[in-house]
Amino acid sequence: MRLAGDEGGVDGGPLAGVRVLELGSLIAGPFCAKTLADFGAEVVKIEPPGEGDPLRRWRRMRNGVSLWWEVQSRNKRSVSVDLRQPEGQEIVRALASHSDIVIENFRPGALEKWNLGWEQLSAANPNLILVRVSGYGQSGPYRDRPGFAAIAEAFGGLRYVTGFPDRPPVRPNLSIGDTLASLHGVIGALLALYHIRSGGRGQVIDVALYESVFNVMESLLPDYDAQGYVRERSGSALPGIAPSNLYPCRDGSYVLIAGNADSLYRRLMSAIGRADLRDDPALAKNDGRAAQMARIDDAIAAWTSQRSQAEVLAAMERAEVPAGRIYNAADIAADPHYAARGMIQSVIAGDGEPLKVPGVVPRLSATPGAIRRAAPRLGEHTEEVLRGLGYDAARIAALRDKGAI
Repeated sequence: MRLAGDEGGVDGGPLAGVRVLELGSLIAGPFCAKTLADFGAEVVKIEPPGEGDPLRRWRRMRNGVSLWWEVQSRNKRSVSVDLRQPEGQEIVRALASHSDIVIENFRPGALEKWNLGWEQLSAANPNLILVRVSGYGQSGPYRDRPGFAAIAEAFGGLRYVTGFPDRPPVRPNLSIGDTLASLHGVIGALLALYHIRSGGRGQVIDVALYESVFNVMESLLPDYDAQGYVRERSGSALPGIAPSNLYPCRDGSYVLIAGNADSLYRRLMSAIGRADLRDDPALAKNDGRAAQMARIDDAIAAWTSQRSQAEVLAAMERAEVPAGRIYNAADIAADPHYAARGMIQSVIAGDGEPLKVPGVVPRLSATPGAIRRAAPRLGEHTEEVLRGLGYDAARIAALRDKGAI
């Protein structure tokens, strides 16, 4: 992908030379591959002929292509292959034999049904890393259940604690379970690469969506095991950590204030003129404050409600207390800090039109990631990749006639 106003681009990356074969569709597997691609991995994405990844038509569209697709599939090459046909399976096995990492997010057993399981792939490539992302993992009594992120977020405990206590649980307005699983897949793939570079062999990375959610649930389980405590929904507050909440302002807006460290709490109370709360020995430490969260929140809200959002934020900045307003997409697009950090990239998308997209995360000082190519058209690189495998024009044409590519 060409950055707008930059004909040069960035070459290489810390994963330059690492070959990734992406199977599957939609979110979890493809986001994992996208992250590796951002840092230089050569990613070949397999898509069904004629249909492609369903993500191509998810959410908002421009010129017949999902805008989400432009982010999720950047830096990849698209090869159309029918995995149900023996000829398509042969192509995938050939590609896997030349790959360092294969990423898939089908239901457990699907690859085996297509003669593409771990035994077949690793026999030809002992150093292969196979990242398998599924709802419930490759083992256990629930392995065969279909599992999307929404179900994993519920099963992993996240949904139960999200929302307000007097209302049903809510979901974040995005597929956070998929993204968490993707990032765990990236971690697993990089650990396995390090193992190989240290003289080890290939292995399977078994990522379950629900386990990726469960892994970030902090003390949810030990709280219950030790004390029988079931964490409940708490709205905008953070249970057991005080003060950290959303507070109303005079102009009808809100401000987030997080003064939960001991020194921050003292500075916050000084800023709002509540020396009585600042100097109360019972509130000096977090456990004491957590026991009196309502008292502290009421004091902060009484102060913020008499001031505009701008006045509150200015006062918190002077006191060096973390605070902020809630950003929407327009706020992000206009914010100078996002721009200064390179988190908003202006690119020429696959349809030839300019588009602002998120930058590459994390930031590496010596070997940064980069957006090198636009999200591909369906099957854009099929012939190029097959020729690299030794397929001649006649064989490629025969595969097209049969619908295998």
